[in-house]
Amino acid sequence: MQWNSRQPFVPPSILDRALLRRAALRYAAHGWAVTPGAHLTGDRFDCGRPACDITGCHPALDSWAASTGDDPARISAWWRRRPYTVLLPTGDTFDALEVPASLGAHGPASGPVAVTAAGRWIFLVRPGSTLRPELEHRLDVVRHGAGSWIPAPPSRMPEGPVRWEIHPARAQWRLPPSAEVQERLAAALGSTRAAGPILVPRQLSRRAA
Repeated sequence: MQWNSRQPFVPPSILDRALLRRAALRYAAHGWAVTPGAHLTGDRFDCGRPACDITGCHPALDSWAASTGDDPARISAWWRRRPYTVLLPTGDTFDALEVPASLGAHGPASGPVAVTAAGRWIFLVRPGSTLRPELEHRLDVVRHGAGSWIPAPPSRMPEGPVRWEIHPARAQWRLPPSAEVQERLAAALGSTRAAGPILVPRQLSRRAA
């Protein structure tokens, strides 16, 4: 560690690890399981596995679904050496509804909501419900359920950090029913329908890596 005349210089990687570890531990303290994700290095994500050729955001562990959890000791160990992205597995504690900003900004105002720098809004909801027909057929609407995950603040993506639009603490760590959030998103969709629907499949499952 280097010192200047005013304060010690702490390498950014150490600061990042501490910030990400603190966030992961806070999520875990509220019963939200976490798993480490590959961290951004230049323009690609690095998970530390020599044979891995995935360049986008992905879990850092081979058996990430089996290793996910909320144990403080394990979480602290994960973030001891690398500034891993904080990933929140979906399908158990909550599902996540990921929508474009044009829809999300006009959607629900309750419950935890994360926003990526790329303009994707992620609504955390109670798990288990499928998408309404109006949302099911849009390529730009994704339900993250079992086998999937989302990047959690303050993780950094190529476009910038993920942030909370509505922090879980502000929502008292409560999750709204999926049907309630989807109803409001569908209503918001009606006000933006001039752009036209984008058709295709619908639930995303991230079982890779």
